[in-house]
Amino acid sequence: MKKTFTLAHISDVHLTPLLGFGPQHWNLKRSLGFVNWARSRRLVHRRDVADELAADMWRQDADHVAVTGDIANLGLPEEIGAALGWLKTVGPPDKVTAIPGNHDIYTRRASGPYCLDIWRDYIAADAWGAEFAGATRELFPFVRRAGPLAIVGLNSAIPTRPFIAAGRLGREQLAALDDILERLGRENLVRIVLIHHPPLPGQTAQRRALLDAADLATVLSERGAELVLHGHNHRDSLVWHPGKEGLIPIVGVASGSATRTHGPEPLGRYNLFRFSDDGIEMRVRGLAAEGGGVVDIARFELQPGAQPLFV
Repeated sequence: MKKTFTLAHISDVHLTPLLGFGPQHWNLKRSLGFVNWARSRRLVHRRDVADELAADMWRQDADHVAVTGDIANLGLPEEIGAALGWLKTVGPPDKVTAIPGNHDIYTRRASGPYCLDIWRDYIAADAWGAEFAGATRELFPFVRRAGPLAIVGLNSAIPTRPFIAAGRLGREQLAALDDILERLGRENLVRIVLIHHPPLPGQTAQRRALLDAADLATVLSERGAELVLHGHNHRDSLVWHPGKEGLIPIVGVASGSATRTHGPEPLGRYNLFRFSDDGIEMRVRGLAAEGGGVVDIARFELQPGAQPLFV
């Protein structure tokens, strides 16, 4: 086993262009979403930025990549197909793990959770995880092994009404997560939980929040995890949550495709986590200026109270 293992995390790439918006896909939510995309989001998110960040991950010696959802915009079938093509350019399924976001499972109209089928190679358990978790009729949570890491993928994306971007895990997924985290803890593996929505209460407005965040917070407190990664807010964040054996870092990442700032949202970024016997080093890499190259934005040891080494 390598003395270090490096995990890259990217999210919310909202790939452009928007594809396949035919009359059979129209409903109120998609129509409003299209207006928002046409007026602003299409000017912010660019495929070439996402490609540049993905290429940089491997130049930084990443061993595995986590993608925490919102690869698409309106959950259209052609978008989901294009997203699969993008995932393949990032890397093969044994090197890339993905989960869906609310823009991937946007509405039930003329697609529903289509991504759960077409992305299955990237959002399902590997052979080790399938054997560990045992037979189940549910796709989530899934478990994958990546070096010393046990990656646990959750699905918080549900179809919602217009102007609502909330998520939910549900009782069955939470119960399965409780069991999986407890068993992985007994195996002394580094437990990495992936979720699209911020996992704790109060991390975003209620209409955009995880509706059962309090229940997830309880599972994390009682069972523990070494790291929880999420997207959704398009901003960098780090909060600490009390766990069974100490504080759990909850890390959010900004959009991985922003070519310009959008309100408080920064330019495109991703996070790089290097695991070693000394702990976890976290580096934020991305665009420091519009049209610029990928550089280090911040670097620090992922410990409570630690200060960035440079910003």
